[in-house]
Amino acid sequence: MFDLRTLDGHSATVNQSALDSLDASLRGSVFLPGSPDYDAARVTWNSIVDRRPGFVIRALGASDVQKAVNFVRETGLIMSVRSGGHQIAGHAVADDAVMLDLSHMRSVHVDPHTRTARVAPGAVLADVDRETQARGLVVPVGINGTTGIAGLTLGGGFGWTTRKFGMTIDNLISAEVITADGSIVTASDSSHPDLFWAIRGGGGNFGVVTSFEFQLHPLGPEVLSGLVVHPIEEAPGLLAEYARIADAAPDELTVWSVMRKAPPLPFLPEEWHGREVLIFAACYAGPIADGEAALEGLRSLGDPIADVISPHAFVDWQAAFDPLLTEGARNYWKSHDFSTLPAKAISELLEGIATLPDPASEVFIAHVGGAMARVAPDATAYPERSAHFIMNVHTRWEDPAKDDACIAWARALYDRMTPHSTGSAYVNFMPADEADHMSGAYGANGKKLAQIKGQYDPDNLFRINHNIQPG
Repeated sequence: MFDLRTLDGHSATVNQSALDSLDASLRGSVFLPGSPDYDAARVTWNSIVDRRPGFVIRALGASDVQKAVNFVRETGLIMSVRSGGHQIAGHAVADDAVMLDLSHMRSVHVDPHTRTARVAPGAVLADVDRETQARGLVVPVGINGTTGIAGLTLGGGFGWTTRKFGMTIDNLISAEVITADGSIVTASDSSHPDLFWAIRGGGGNFGVVTSFEFQLHPLGPEVLSGLVVHPIEEAPGLLAEYARIADAAPDELTVWSVMRKAPPLPFLPEEWHGREVLIFAACYAGPIADGEAALEGLRSLGDPIADVISPHAFVDWQAAFDPLLTEGARNYWKSHDFSTLPAKAISELLEGIATLPDPASEVFIAHVGGAMARVAPDATAYPERSAHFIMNVHTRWEDPAKDDACIAWARALYDRMTPHSTGSAYVNFMPADEADHMSGAYGANGKKLAQIKGQYDPDNLFRINHNIQPG
């Protein structure tokens, strides 16, 4: 007998025979506490999250997901959904809930003739990049190979090619979704268009996606990309110039800034290891020669410690930051959007960088716009379509004894930067304690999202997430 949480806040008992029957009906399996597969499934990328679900359902296909959703609904239980990647807020796993594990559904099928890809929800970006680049194609995704395609897409998705090709959701053609009543539906512009609108930014509130269909674009196999590293002391002037260059850049050029203690990279002089630096990370999504001209302004700034911008295989550039984001560290992120980077905001930001709580912690500023900004704010659930800067206070550490200090530092920097922000937020960077920021995440689209939630999930079965209450 197993005691689990229910939708109404009480507990319910599930007997062994019911679990055995469920297990026998699946292509996948049911894993109970104490089994190696249970422990492997509940461990997430963010080690600050340590929770014990009542049991785990590992799905291997849409039929398994359908059976899992029906079982949870009919027994009145609570379910979390784990796909393939980071899920910084830890919503992939919850104590005493049913955990639906999609991480073994990792297929990627590319059709080079239609330039489309069909991707399963457990795939990570490295899976997608390898298969698409084998045909000289890309779908705009994030910047870490270990990120999961499902969470990235459902929250919006942006990275090195967003300014050229739009957000991940702008390249979503359709999705197969298991809704709360157990139906298997196709969401697209012509089928369940309201659901299709909602899943493009509204997260996992509306069902479990079992397949994504993406539009692909020609790019690669090489792109002009790399890093320019400067002393942090030069950051006030350089960040002001960066903002100017970013705003005037062609769609093909994306430049992000990163502030952290320098890791022991082989191209950095040893005396700079462990010292605060400002890093410009750049990628040109077009011909190499055109990229050389477009990057002249950035590369001429100041007197850099290192400049390692050169042609790289796109799949390698997509994985360049993976060593800094390995599984098992403790993470707490905070995020703001900025329309501009005024001198006061830069000054406040650098004051925070001067007190970094751990060598693995960093702050990055991403600049987005271009094709993404030419989509109407109400065209998808994700609303912040203007060209703007996205800050991620990416606090990362290993020692549990540093939890309070690291989290306090992130919150303090977030509060310091709030007066300079737009009030909007990127939901994929929000920690679990930001339920009060949901109105900022969705703005004017929030009311419509609540109505669609009420239509597809009136009982809020899919609630372990950045939750949208049914309207």
